[in-house]
Amino acid sequence: ARRAGASLLGGAATLGQGKVLDTLGLLAPPRYRMRRPAEKAAKLARVLGAASPDEVYDRLVTTWPEPEKAVVGSPSGRLPVPHVSGAGFAEQMMYRDAMTYLPDDILTKVDRASMAVSLEARVPLLDHRVVAFAWRLPMHFKIRDGVQKWLLRQVLYRHVPAALIERPKNGFGLPLGPFLRGPLRAWASELLAPDRLRAEGIFVPEEVQRRWQAHLAGRNEEHALWNVLMFQAWYAAAREDLAQQTG
Repeated sequence: ARRAGASLLGGAATLGQGKVLDTLGLLAPPRYRMRRPAEKAAKLARVLGAASPDEVYDRLVTTWPEPEKAVVGSPSGRLPVPHVSGAGFAEQMMYRDAMTYLPDDILTKVDRASMAVSLEARVPLLDHRVVAFAWRLPMHFKIRDGVQKWLLRQVLYRHVPAALIERPKNGFGLPLGPFLRGPLRAWASELLAPDRLRAEGIFVPEEVQRRWQAHLAGRNEEHALWNVLMFQAWYAAAREDLAQQTG
């Protein structure tokens, strides 16, 4: 049943059906509206077949489920994920985000973007006293009746109109998918060219091309491809710098 459900959701999230899901998501009542429902359906499809909580987390955060198929000589398996003793499933997920995704992704981006314009950014909710207090709270103060950040919301309701709180989360992501099919297509095609990948010997050309062509056909593979493209762009720049230094 899990496998059938995963297959159904995965199929609904691809190509034209994904656009239908995205449109339906915009038509939902404001309280239940979500951004990129097709992408979320694809994520749900990946976790339905997970055999353990560790595998659930791994499938949610990875863009290359089988790295050994994409990187030449890459060993199979995953790096161990951090654990906290005595914690339940939700707390384990929160702890892993705090130990990996937060410092290695979100905070890194904030630091680079702010420092690029000489701006000192602050994250007051990450004050060590706030974090320690939040960690000690029982789970029903964090998630209640499907509502996340429950206690924080109760505080905000005292000072902020509910209409500013009860609305879809809105991040700062770029439309990488359309960009890679449009103005960045030639740049990406050059970096992902099979002959180039084969000569460099780092990525498996067939696997990268499979996802690149799927993206061009309408399936959202931008996050997986962006990882490869960033490495390729860095690698090209590093080789050019080295050639100039030794030339």
